[in-house]
Amino acid sequence: MTTAQAFQPELLLAGGSLHEGAALSVKDGVVAAVGPPLPGFERVPLPGRILVPGFVSAHGHSFQRALRGRTEARGGQAGRSDFWSWRSAMYAAARRLDPDRLEAVARFAFFELARAGVTCAGEFHYLHLDPDGRPYADPCELELRVVRAARAVGLRIVLLRAAYARAGAGTEPDPAQRRFVEPSPEVFLERLEHLARQFRNDDGVRVGIAPHSVRACPPEWLSALAGAARARDLPLHVHAAEQPAEVAACRAEHGRSPVQLLADAGALEARTTLVHAIHLDDADVAAIGRAGATVCACPLTERNLGDGVVPADRLVAAGARLALGVDAHAEADPLGEARALELQLRLVRGERAVLDGPPGALAARLFDAATAGGMASLGLEGGRLAVGEPADFVLLDVDDPSIAGGERDALLPSLVFGAQPGAVRSTFVAGQPVVEDGWAPPGRPTGADLLADFRAAMRALWGGA
Repeated sequence: MTTAQAFQPELLLAGGSLHEGAALSVKDGVVAAVGPPLPGFERVPLPGRILVPGFVSAHGHSFQRALRGRTEARGGQAGRSDFWSWRSAMYAAARRLDPDRLEAVARFAFFELARAGVTCAGEFHYLHLDPDGRPYADPCELELRVVRAARAVGLRIVLLRAAYARAGAGTEPDPAQRRFVEPSPEVFLERLEHLARQFRNDDGVRVGIAPHSVRACPPEWLSALAGAARARDLPLHVHAAEQPAEVAACRAEHGRSPVQLLADAGALEARTTLVHAIHLDDADVAAIGRAGATVCACPLTERNLGDGVVPADRLVAAGARLALGVDAHAEADPLGEARALELQLRLVRGERAVLDGPPGALAARLFDAATAGGMASLGLEGGRLAVGEPADFVLLDVDDPSIAGGERDALLPSLVFGAQPGAVRSTFVAGQPVVEDGWAPPGRPTGADLLADFRAAMRALWGGA
């Protein structure tokens, strides 16, 4: 296999700058140079293509791809449809997923992301046990299936293993939550280390620690897991302030907001990523900014679930960093996530270019959240195609109607505010194609096979309805 190639697109976006006629020289999966092709490198001409850094979904639950189209109705004539009713439907699907079905759904979800230009996925995984709450013979069986699904497609994956201690304060667990709950932080960490050992020779796999939420983890768990992440130099991800009811329950139990509880537990620092972080007061925003923490917004899912709008303008002003995630796989559109972060703020604030500070930085800020911001959130280097970074990149069609006309003088705004997933033609991870011309290259599971397995899993889950 050739390990030294110089990719020569029509336009190249690397290191935050646009280059015409330049090459991305790649050796052993890493960017070796940006500019003239390096001597001795095999030249790969890419006429009609725009080469940009690969997109990152820093937060997702791949099994929830099985719910798309299954929850878009009210429950009964006068039923209320909201996050909590959606969660009940999600639990119903989670109860019926065996390892084979989980792997088939995850593999298809990751393939769909790869076709949309995602090169790295943060998988926030909380399905640990069998439907009766018992460990599998390998206690990480379900985690292994999800990681293998991502690697079969070719994506990098950070398995953010979620800790779940309880359903909530004074709340009886839903039967499906038996699959989530483990007895102690010590058991959780033993299983995390068992998982990490199985992929220690795969550079495309990393792990992270993810207390599910302040609802699911009491303060002593939060402190223990934050300390473990610090000691192991691992990313720490946690759902926070997604719903008003969650904030109210935390205040009732602990006398403070979820963000303040995390801060008091030592779980709010630069390695921390707060997922959603929608319903925040001024003290919360200031605490996140002081910590230099990341907020991973998932605007397309948050819109779908009626969660609310991430106050990204306030967070950025306070010093927080931004990342983006596909979350429930309601849509597979990484640049759609980026533009929705701004466009939903426009509806709330009644003005345009809300995140444009300093003036002219809007598109670059949103693009960074979809690329380098996601890599940093996951504890990884990369996302800008700078020398020494992983050669994870996407090729877009310069003539795609969604970006035509702005591909040179307004490339970033055209991509962020116009590019559709169909503009992505190929996706490369570590310099190797995982999608070529919209489909899997030789040596990887074919799109037809992935689709057939996914459809079989969906029939098993939903009875062909």
